[in-house]
Amino acid sequence: MGPLNVSLDRNSRQIKAFQMVQPSQKQAMVSERRTRQRFSINAPLTLFIGDREIPAYTRDLSNRGVYFYLALADLPFVGCDFEFLVELPPEITLSTCCRIRCRGHAVREEKTSNNLTGIAAEILDYSILRDPFAIV
Repeated sequence: MGPLNVSLDRNSRQIKAFQMVQPSQKQAMVSERRTRQRFSINAPLTLFIGDREIPAYTRDLSNRGVYFYLALADLPFVGCDFEFLVELPPEITLSTCCRIRCRGHAVREEKTSNNLTGIAAEILDYSILRDPFAIV
């Protein structure tokens, strides 16, 4: 899959647009219910649950949702709100590392064959962190 182009609106600190190459023929043939374009992005993600920081990584990302994997199977996620931080590396942004702080709502949980838990979540709101090392 080709590179992701992220356009940032520096005044509102929000992502204005994503651009990516056309999906493969196989992907285009699948009936899609989503109204927002999603991107296959494998990026580090950190969940903040109480005082715990739980490492995870993304599979899909859009401006309204995310699907990610984590190694914990004992946390009940569906129906819960949580905060997380996504770190988009320079290879994806074609610029510098971009850290995005999000608040999400888990809508689906799946067990994978390799002992990971897949979580689908709606992104309720997000902000782009100006300082690449700030957690706020």
